[in-house]
Amino acid sequence: MNIQQIQMLTEATVVCGENGQEQELLSAFASDLMSDVLTLDCNDVLLITGLCNLQTIRTAEMAEVGCILFVRGKKVTPDMIELANENQMVLMTTEHSMFRTVGELYTNGLKPIY
Repeated sequence: MNIQQIQMLTEATVVCGENGQEQELLSAFASDLMSDVLTLDCNDVLLITGLCNLQTIRTAEMAEVGCILFVRGKKVTPDMIELANENQMVLMTTEHSMFRTVGELYTNGLKPIY
C-alpha cells in the first residue's frame, strides 16, 4: 500500500515528505513505546503512534522507519519537521484514534509486522 492510499484511508494530512507519497509500505506497527519500535527488524514499515516529539523522529531514524502517522490529532512541531526532512521521512497526522486507524488500514490490506 502506498503512502497516498494510507493518507486517504485515514483522512490524514501529510505534514512532511510530500515527495514520498508513492512509496510502498509493506507493513505497519502501532506503538507509543519507542523501546518497542527499536525492536523492529524490517524495511518499508509505517509507524503509527500518538507519541509526538523529537524522540519519536530520532527513534524512527534508528529503526530505519521512513513514514510516521501520528494519531489522535497530534501536532507536529517545526523541529520535528526539520529532523524528518533531514532523514527523508514522511510525517502524517490524523484526527482518528489509533484503534480506528489500525483497523482501517488492516481491513484494507496493510499487514502487521507481528
